[in-house]
Amino acid sequence: MKLGLKIAGRFLSSNISQTILIILGIAIGVSVQIFIGSLIQGLQKGLVEKTIGNSSQITVSSNQDERYILEYDKLISDIAETDENITKISPVLDNQAFLLYGDKNQSLIIRGFDIDKPESMADGIYDISNRIVEGRIPNAENEILLGIDLRKEYGIEVGEEVDIFRTEARKIFKSTVVGFFDLKVSSLNTNWAITTLSNAQKLFELDDVITSIEMQVNEDAIFLTDEISVNIANVIGDEEYKIINWKEQNESLLSGLQGQSISSYMIQVFVIISVVISIASILAITVLQKSKQIGILKAMGIRNSTTSFIFLFEGLILGFFGAVMGILFGLGLSFAFTKFALNADGTPVVDLYISYSFIALSGLIAVVASVLAALMPAIRSSKLNAIDIIRNN
Repeated sequence: MKLGLKIAGRFLSSNISQTILIILGIAIGVSVQIFIGSLIQGLQKGLVEKTIGNSSQITVSSNQDERYILEYDKLISDIAETDENITKISPVLDNQAFLLYGDKNQSLIIRGFDIDKPESMADGIYDISNRIVEGRIPNAENEILLGIDLRKEYGIEVGEEVDIFRTEARKIFKSTVVGFFDLKVSSLNTNWAITTLSNAQKLFELDDVITSIEMQVNEDAIFLTDEISVNIANVIGDEEYKIINWKEQNESLLSGLQGQSISSYMIQVFVIISVVISIASILAITVLQKSKQIGILKAMGIRNSTTSFIFLFEGLILGFFGAVMGILFGLGLSFAFTKFALNADGTPVVDLYISYSFIALSGLIAVVASVLAALMPAIRSSKLNAIDIIRNN
């Protein structure tokens, strides 16, 4: 094997321009793989992050006619212990009301979170504190946050009092606007009012109850929320509670992501096939070009297996250097794309996503493909007859 490796190096160095061209061909194939794969993964990660990154990924609500959940502290504890992938979990109280301001009115969804508690996870789910463009988080009775679109439409200022009208009770409650949030979604900025859980319970004259439990999972389990939902249902039961995950609510997005993945895989497969065919063709020609040298080596007593190893080592060397160069090209191309493909605000259209495991796999595939491409020329070289080669040459 050592002799085969040495001869393979001599063969490759004897025609350095051809060797460089083969390595460049492999490198381009690997770089396309890495660029397309990183682009698709970055796009998918960005879409998922923008769609559900700051929202509930699994929601538990009551399945009974009475939509309120009692004794929710124990229920939250049971759910949290169901799966280690659950990272954030928070109680929520939602109810409908109307905002009255001057001679105008606006329907609202009052959302009560435990954002006034140090151990609160609601802020971790919705990132409320970082979405406040003016003012602060509510931390006292009768304090609320409104969306920035309401400030623009009605001219409401921080510190002003507004009326919250409950239709079912025919009552008006005074609330102080302590800030404005921007959740980057117009419907939420218009229809949501955020307050503390205790204030929402007082506003709607409810005891210690909630309407839902919202949670998020870690990044590695983002596409496993359906399985986690089943685990939760097995613990708390699916007759009394309804469990919905983001995959059920975003079927069109999920279908689009799957389509992107399939198209990415197809492109990468065809790139690898083209690389394999190119290497096999060039090495097959090399067998003919080096047939005289092979015949002489065989006449000197070199084994057929050694001649096979010559071309297998050529494939290995070409694949290794092509993979290394391709990884560098691919990373450079991906980085350049994030610098030239920009939104109007200067942010990248697609964020750069580097998966070291994917890059390593792409390089390994290139090396394996190169060795496999050298397999047929290797077999062919082992079948050459030394006497026939010398006589014909």
